[in-house]
Amino acid sequence: MSSYAMSPLMGQMMNKPMLISSLIEHADRYFGKNEIVSRRVEGDIHRYNYSECHRRSKKLANAFAELGVKIGDRIATLAWNGYRHLEAYYAVSGSGAVLHTINPRLHPEQIAYIANHAEDQYLLFDMTFLPIVQAIAAHCPGIKGYIMMCDRDKLPADGKIPNLMAYEDLIEANSDDFVWPVFDENSASSLCYTSGTTGNPKGALYSHRSTILHSYASSLPDGLNVSARDSVLPVVPMFHVNAWGLPYSAPLNGAKLVFPGPHLDGKSLYEIFEQEKVTFSAGVPTVWLGLLTYVAQNNLKFSTFKRTVIGGSACPPAMMKTLRHTYGVEVVHAWGMTEMSPLGTAGTLMAKHADLTEDEKQAILQKQGHVLYGVEMKIVDDAGQELPWDGKTYGNLLVKGPWIIHSYYKNEGGDVLEDGWFPTGDVATIDTDGYMQITDRSKDVVKSGGEWIGTIDLENVAVSHPAILQAACIGVFHPKWDERPLLLAVKKPGAEVTREELLQFFDGKVAKWWLPDDVVFVESLPLGATGKILKNKLREQFKEHKLPTA
Repeated sequence: MSSYAMSPLMGQMMNKPMLISSLIEHADRYFGKNEIVSRRVEGDIHRYNYSECHRRSKKLANAFAELGVKIGDRIATLAWNGYRHLEAYYAVSGSGAVLHTINPRLHPEQIAYIANHAEDQYLLFDMTFLPIVQAIAAHCPGIKGYIMMCDRDKLPADGKIPNLMAYEDLIEANSDDFVWPVFDENSASSLCYTSGTTGNPKGALYSHRSTILHSYASSLPDGLNVSARDSVLPVVPMFHVNAWGLPYSAPLNGAKLVFPGPHLDGKSLYEIFEQEKVTFSAGVPTVWLGLLTYVAQNNLKFSTFKRTVIGGSACPPAMMKTLRHTYGVEVVHAWGMTEMSPLGTAGTLMAKHADLTEDEKQAILQKQGHVLYGVEMKIVDDAGQELPWDGKTYGNLLVKGPWIIHSYYKNEGGDVLEDGWFPTGDVATIDTDGYMQITDRSKDVVKSGGEWIGTIDLENVAVSHPAILQAACIGVFHPKWDERPLLLAVKKPGAEVTREELLQFFDGKVAKWWLPDDVVFVESLPLGATGKILKNKLREQFKEHKLPTA
């Protein structure tokens, strides 16, 4: 850890710790009547406001105290985006315990591993995930009890889950007379595990300080730009890096919150967008693909939806153009990682870009964007030497800042920093204005004859073809060049395109030596727990693929 010199003259400002409980207190006091709307697992729409959320959060905090939960104890959740999950966010962290959000899309064995590794004391879960809890309960001896987020009459009567409680019973039985404790702002607040596409998942343990700073930074105009004028719908799950911080930045700014629950299909999303006058949303590209398909098929428009942040994986240029030009939705291309809380950059334009052509603006917006204040970044070669910011030279991307991890939970993986910088595993360029663009993951880049080929560019060209729905590019063995790119493509329903036609489509769009050596059309692409394409599975599936010879 760094040591700091003490100033001979210290400031005389209040030293109030930055704690997550202050966010819900602030929202209650100054935006108390602003709405929180949830589509529940039960199927209906639930409405209340920040004041009621705060009151119920304090009831839940008292319930945890009755159950013997202590400061630092981990409390897990398996839950969709909804008001009860939001209450848990504040009741757990606000009382000094650690909120551990678990991704239910992981395999039950991984979920059990994560719960045991975190040493979770209690687990809260939505009714949807009852089968998962039944599958893991016998394998998680450290969990003292399970809290099903429902009324008592919804509890199963089969007795398969030990010490099973109804969430609403805990709320009903406890008072809202609770004073949030004050403690060190560097105390742990929440725990998120990486998706574990290789090896066991590792935990990123956030602090109250890091979370509050991230919430401030993400709220900036060139970040998520959240305000009290917004109706915010986080499509990104609250179990995926804390929904990119929106459960914190929305109360900080008094924004209306709209939760879609488990209903993430295009029709359900469109209906709640319109019904609740959603202005801003955030999610991964696969979700927007479903929404845009539904809107296009039914010849619909958005009446209030004006801005979205897309991250998790690269947003295809064709998708960004459709949102911007067909539907009038501003697209902010963002980048980050679980290890970064997660936001690191956001793609917005500067004043000097106002007179650029639409194509020139699109080229800038397609990059992952500019850092938020608090994040520093650089690109280096394999020897660790810093590379120039010319928009062409690409290298390994390193970052550091107050909401970026310095080590994994329980020191898994040992010392992960490189001279104080966190290696992201991404390969990127940075231009003269500081705009960063991811060209690939270091493990996904195709190394052809000693030169690197970025697969993201090839995938973006492929999905811009009118017949292609999704695409993934991987490297496969080549006897002369070591590796060459293989394109795997999913056609749109009813569309037809041949291998030769798709390869011809690349002409003039990328360097000739980057052109894929072959195309394989597939029914679907494997997706991970956070909606990313699992290229490791594709590499395994196609490792014996024989490329055509010239």
